[in-house]
Amino acid sequence: MKEFPFALHPSNDDERFMHAALKEAWKAFQNDEVPVGAVVVIEGRIVSKGSNQVEMLQDATAHAEMLALTSAAAGLHNWRLQGATLYSTLEPCSMCAGAAILSRVERIVWGAPDVRHGANGSWVDLFALQHEIHQVKISGGIYAEECGQLMRRFFKKRREEGANEAGTENSG
Repeated sequence: MKEFPFALHPSNDDERFMHAALKEAWKAFQNDEVPVGAVVVIEGRIVSKGSNQVEMLQDATAHAEMLALTSAAAGLHNWRLQGATLYSTLEPCSMCAGAAILSRVERIVWGAPDVRHGANGSWVDLFALQHEIHQVKISGGIYAEECGQLMRRFFKKRREEGANEAGTENSG
C-alpha cells in the first residue's frame, strides 16, 4: 500500500477530523473504490470511520458516510446520533444527506463539492428545506483541494486503465 499522499498540518478540529476522513478516502482509493472517506465525531472523539465499499460489496448504498453512520449507531447502541458531526471528503449525496438528517446528526463537514450528486447545493440542496424535526448545520470546503485532487487522481487512473485494457483487447 502506497503512503498517504498529503502532508497536512491541521490547525483546528475540523481540519484534524477531515484529515482522518481523507485517510479513509485513501483506503478506498487503494482498494479501487471511489475515494470517499467519512468519520463520525462526538465530543471531540472519532466514534466511527467509513470508506467507500460500493464495488467490494456490490451495494450502491455502501457509501463512506452510510457505513460510518451505521457503525456509529451500532457502537453507541443508539440510532440517534445527537451531538455528532459527520465529516466526509465529498459533499454528501441525497441518500447520505437523508441518512444524516434521519440519524439526527448535528453537523456535517464536507471537503470537495460533488457536482453530479451533491445534496448541499451542487446538484440539489436538501439542507435548505426547513425540516420540522431536525436541522443540520453544514460547513463545506475543508481540505477541498486535497479531497478533489484524490477524486481526480482516481478517475484519471481509471480512464488510463480503461484505455490500456481497450488497447490490449485490440492488439490480439
